[in-house]
Amino acid sequence: MTKRGNIIANTDWVTVGLYLLLVIGGWFTIYSASFDNPSVSMFDLSERFGKQALWIALALLLAFVIMIIDAKFFSAFAWWIYFFIVFILIGVLLFGKTVAGSKSWFQIGSFAIQPAEFAKFATALALAKYLGKLNVNMGLLKTKLVAITIIMFPSLLILLQNDTGSALVYFSFILVLYREGFSGIFIVLGLVVAALFILTLLIGKLYLISGLALLALLVIWVSKKARKSYKTIILLFALSSMFVFSVHFAFEEVLQPHQRNRIKILLGMMHDPRGVGYNVNQSKIAIGSGGLTGKGFKQGMLTRYHFVPEQSTDFIFCTVGEERGFIGSSLLLITFLALLIRLVFLAERQRSAFSRIYGYGVASVLFFHIAVNVGMTIGLMPVVGIPLPFFSYGGSSLWAFTILLFIFIKQDANRLNVL
Repeated sequence: MTKRGNIIANTDWVTVGLYLLLVIGGWFTIYSASFDNPSVSMFDLSERFGKQALWIALALLLAFVIMIIDAKFFSAFAWWIYFFIVFILIGVLLFGKTVAGSKSWFQIGSFAIQPAEFAKFATALALAKYLGKLNVNMGLLKTKLVAITIIMFPSLLILLQNDTGSALVYFSFILVLYREGFSGIFIVLGLVVAALFILTLLIGKLYLISGLALLALLVIWVSKKARKSYKTIILLFALSSMFVFSVHFAFEEVLQPHQRNRIKILLGMMHDPRGVGYNVNQSKIAIGSGGLTGKGFKQGMLTRYHFVPEQSTDFIFCTVGEERGFIGSSLLLITFLALLIRLVFLAERQRSAFSRIYGYGVASVLFFHIAVNVGMTIGLMPVVGIPLPFFSYGGSSLWAFTILLFIFIKQDANRLNVL
């Protein structure tokens, strides 16, 4: 039986076990993808797998520190953490180093750190702090605007760094807002905007607006209720038309050339297997070549010989597909699914609103990363350059995900002390 104040007994070891399984599995996958010289130690710091081993050790130290800190610390200092990270994001815009076209890194000697990764847990804390207040009214427009501002402000700063992938992650917090009572119209609106964006590119704005006009007239003609609300329908048609006309401007003027090309390839508007589409094309070949059971550990020729760029970072899932096949890839996805389900279960059993909301923030961020990362390696999502949680090579992402997760594990371990 668990006791109040007993951290070891109250810690959810199932979640910790899933975390360790993913981290260790990721390390071995990075080793297999980067392995070249049999005489090199797995802990050689000149190699990626050696550096990852060091970062894993430091991540475990971070997890330990979080678990011994008073759980109330994260609620009490949520705003301080949020604004500190925002300050750092502004600083990286002014003094950061540009890597792969994104000004997202601080360089300290040979060590580089990406503040955008840490902004995710800071935003989750701030959102939980605001929405978890006793007197907050979810139905007020002010509440919605403040919550959206908390989410979008760091996202916009990251977008200014030209790191579109990391900026898009913040849309995952819409799921948190929905759980806390915000109308599902936000999710529906997002899906409609995405559909209009894609359809405009595929069929052209004039054809699409004509179709929308016919649809509006049909709805008014068929439904008696709609006739009474014809002004609303006309307003929605006008707003949709304005958005459709703005798509081409945003596509041509806001997005970078490589981002436009990736979207064109995804939608079948462009075919460039040796250029912009090379990564995804090679990734799909690698995954397909793995078959049912894979080629075996360190036997993935396409990934080991670097036919797939970034095979240990953004495209690490293709290494799993080639070496461990359909069965291994499925087991990895099942492990991620088990972690997400466990997090939702833990969030629902929290006694404090702060812990529950933060828990859903953790689950939402991880879900977005997993879905987009795996989706882009198999050609279902545009390549936006975000890591696979706990699995991809990189110190900043591993530490940030570790902090994100273990703050919630600490909150859950402390739940019995919440009256």
